[in-house]
Amino acid sequence: MLQSDFKFDSIIVGAGHAGIEAAISCARLGLKTLLTTLNIENIGLMPCNPAIGGPAKSNLVREIDALGGVMAELADATYLQLKTLNSSKGPAVRALRAQSDKKEYRSVARKYIENEENITLKEIQVVDLIVENNKIKGIIDELGIEYFAPTVILTTGTSLEGRIFIGLKSFPAGRLGERNAVGLSEKLRQLGFNVRKLKTGTPARIDSRTIDYSKLELHPGDEIINNMPRFFSYKKNRPIREQFPCYLTKTNEKTHEIIKANLDYSPLYRGLITGVGPRYCPSIEDKVVRFAHNPSHHIFIEPEGKDTYEVYIQGFSTSLPIEVQFQMIHSLPGLENASVIKPAYAVEYDSVCALELDNGLMTKKIKGLFLAGQINGTSGYEEAAAQGLVAGINAKNYLDNKEYLKVTRSNSYIGTLIDDLITKDIDEPYRMLTSRSEYRLILRQDNADLRLMELGYEAGLVKEEDILRKRFKEEKIQEQIEKLKEFKISANDRNREILEKYNEPLELGSNAFNILKRPNVNFEILKELGYKSDINSDDNYLIRDIEEQAEVLIKYDGYIKRQLDQIENQNKTDNIKIPEDIDYNSIKQISTESKEKLNKIRPKTIGQALRIGGVKPADISCLMVLIEQHRVAKNR
Repeated sequence: MLQSDFKFDSIIVGAGHAGIEAAISCARLGLKTLLTTLNIENIGLMPCNPAIGGPAKSNLVREIDALGGVMAELADATYLQLKTLNSSKGPAVRALRAQSDKKEYRSVARKYIENEENITLKEIQVVDLIVENNKIKGIIDELGIEYFAPTVILTTGTSLEGRIFIGLKSFPAGRLGERNAVGLSEKLRQLGFNVRKLKTGTPARIDSRTIDYSKLELHPGDEIINNMPRFFSYKKNRPIREQFPCYLTKTNEKTHEIIKANLDYSPLYRGLITGVGPRYCPSIEDKVVRFAHNPSHHIFIEPEGKDTYEVYIQGFSTSLPIEVQFQMIHSLPGLENASVIKPAYAVEYDSVCALELDNGLMTKKIKGLFLAGQINGTSGYEEAAAQGLVAGINAKNYLDNKEYLKVTRSNSYIGTLIDDLITKDIDEPYRMLTSRSEYRLILRQDNADLRLMELGYEAGLVKEEDILRKRFKEEKIQEQIEKLKEFKISANDRNREILEKYNEPLELGSNAFNILKRPNVNFEILKELGYKSDINSDDNYLIRDIEEQAEVLIKYDGYIKRQLDQIENQNKTDNIKIPEDIDYNSIKQISTESKEKLNKIRPKTIGQALRIGGVKPADISCLMVLIEQHRVAKNR
């Protein structure tokens, strides 16, 4: 082999959702990239829920797309069902969710990887890191072969010293049927990183031919209006595919009795699993114990692919023994005779405390070493992909001595995710929730392109045609708002009759802008009243987006302005830099607890310091006075 076969600009360890985004972003930004994986057949594997999106997660997927990532395209290319959750609620919490064909998702993801000429793909196990003078230099595989690069991105998922538990039995594995990653954890500890255990789990898979669907509640996808589904990607030419339903069943008293009677056989309750599991996605035994007052819990039956009879039991993850799992499953209505294809299991794995990272996802201790995904203590494909994309872009920026990608709490859920990870000492798998964002009315899933696509274009990942489309959309939204103000709607009998159908009285004439502010009025109703948007485009998806954006901006105008004021105030504190060489221990006016927190995290700005749990507002006030004194003294 040539010496150049071992030299790269960036090396990505792991080819899950974080690894895919990291590798493709690096490659498209011109970096010679090595992508390593334990199993080349499992690129883009969905080891748990066969779905993309959902509350808060759909925001992440749309933001990934706006920045030039690929998860949205993969989800659109392989969906089995598209459904908008919370559609009757406000736009801040509406969420698109796609049931995905797992096999197709892997296949399309691999094609994306293989079509990138700057990516070299290798099936190897990375066991060591090459570090010199606190800078990453490369990796070493299990055969002792060295690969060199000035940037390395670890996206190891649950493979890092992973161990699977089924009842009181356990064995090393990252996922069922796949070996774990050995060696890297010890290396990270040697380098001084805080490595700790986390836990996750996945339900059993069952044979759909053995389910009595007559006992289940049907849950179809969205009704497709005018042959236009809702998609994740903002790009054109997305496929229209056949949709498949999901189904609902529920646990009952018998299910709960079986679980309670067998808790002694749960590795979680026996103390065999020491890692902390996800609070917002607990195992079924954890639900039954923690929420004992609930007589039942929803269990969804979800398809795994259009060419397989294997289905997923959403909400029924467990680590109880197989024979107990059979009893539990057979207690569910419609599943009395279900045949189990794969058992449920829990997996315990190593992660690194994300306080070890800066806001670009590079480790503070080792320059050029980035971490993304579950290794940072997160849970979910979408959270992983978002981090992988940011790490890939910032690896390029680091090599070019440029500033990191400017994703912040005020412009994205991705920025909120990263800020939470690096400022909060999170001791459980982190899941993105709408409640985690104080700016969720601004950071909606529907406007991610308007918020972030210019950043993606500046970074070099968004194509010219896509940014021009976004700019056209932005221009036409404002045109529509002005046009709505000008269009008059008189209080004649016809208009009164139309609005009365929607429980909206019309006593006096008004303009379309004010009529649209009403809760029961949308663009379609305005068109009944004679309004024509007249958007000069043959792209019906784009026309729909423009009208919907104008409607949201008009209906929630006051709320949006208040949030923009909040963001402006927050940005003021985020713009106050803290000197990197500041000695917190020498500041007598700051409490001991705050000193410990500030020393541990080393925030870059006052805004970041304000968000650190345990740091008191009074201490921040003292810190701001000292920073101003430092600035004045420096300028003398």
